[in-house]
Amino acid sequence: MLQPKLAVHSGDIELTSLTKVFDKTPAVDGISLKISAGSYCCLLGPSGCGKTTTLRMLAGHETPDAGKILISKRDVSGLSPAERGTSMMFQNYALFPHLNCLDNVGFSLHMRGISKVIRTERAMEVLALVQMEKFAQRMPSQLSGGQQQRVALARSLITEPEVLLLDEPLSALDPFLRTQMRVELRQLQKKLGITFVHVTHSQVEALALADLVVLMQSGSIEQADSPQLIFNGPTNTFVAKFIGGHNVLSGRVTELNRNTAKITGPGEAYFTSSKFGFTIGANVNYALRADLIKLHPTSHITSKDSSYLRAIITQIEFAGADVRITLENADLKECLVICKDYEFFLGSWTEGDEVMATWSRDDVCVLN
Repeated sequence: MLQPKLAVHSGDIELTSLTKVFDKTPAVDGISLKISAGSYCCLLGPSGCGKTTTLRMLAGHETPDAGKILISKRDVSGLSPAERGTSMMFQNYALFPHLNCLDNVGFSLHMRGISKVIRTERAMEVLALVQMEKFAQRMPSQLSGGQQQRVALARSLITEPEVLLLDEPLSALDPFLRTQMRVELRQLQKKLGITFVHVTHSQVEALALADLVVLMQSGSIEQADSPQLIFNGPTNTFVAKFIGGHNVLSGRVTELNRNTAKITGPGEAYFTSSKFGFTIGANVNYALRADLIKLHPTSHITSKDSSYLRAIITQIEFAGADVRITLENADLKECLVICKDYEFFLGSWTEGDEVMATWSRDDVCVLN
């Protein structure tokens, strides 16, 4: 199979104090970010957080009100989309309905005046890259959603971009196909070695795809880290809650010993931390992964390294391999526990049962 003749570029991105205001409201509020060349970056966040506006400014479809955009060490802030070395794959794919797959993919080369022989050869090479060469003569209406996506991806790649920009490319697909295409996108990015910047509102998608997850809220960056760090070490309450799978618990500083604080609560739970400078009586929020909590009978004797909490099971949700259990007590409105189905059913728990929830004190993450 022919390989695409994609040029070798740097493709690193640097945003400096990037700002965009609509109707006196900042959509992107002075963000600064570095994306390494050849990496897969996901801009993640709720609707209205500024992720798509950031992508459109990278593409040149929106003009920043302040700040700079550097691609491959070159300031592209005032350049047109065609001059930036970027290519954008739109959410709705935007295929021409009157052109077949081959002509859709080769259209940008046609507009540059490249001969039909060369653009046909290049279009077939890139279609082969996305496993669509057998469908070259089909019209978009004759393709499935996943096939249309592959054609749109090939059309974006034929221009040999330094950076490929993807605006929620998987959102229109059914869950099974979305998972399949997620794998294919990641494999393609690794094969090509070019920088991908992908906008999504799906936490699962971002964690599965990205080298760098940039979580945004209200036009600002809340945390930019690897998927492992952003999941296991959320920096604040918003990150912990948005990423999901975490409980945000509250305690109070009850003891100070040099640089170490003892934080107690909710209930009998406690741990020690030297992460920040604490004062006696200060309230402290911390994150605890729901899958790291274990359930036991109330007679269970905990180890010296474990925190524990007595609570009532208020809800049980069977989710296939996992079971999601909600706990409550006088100090805690809601605590989520996720455990494997076989572990849960061994305990024969039912709603209304009093249980002891335990976890390692090393598993808590203090939040700013």
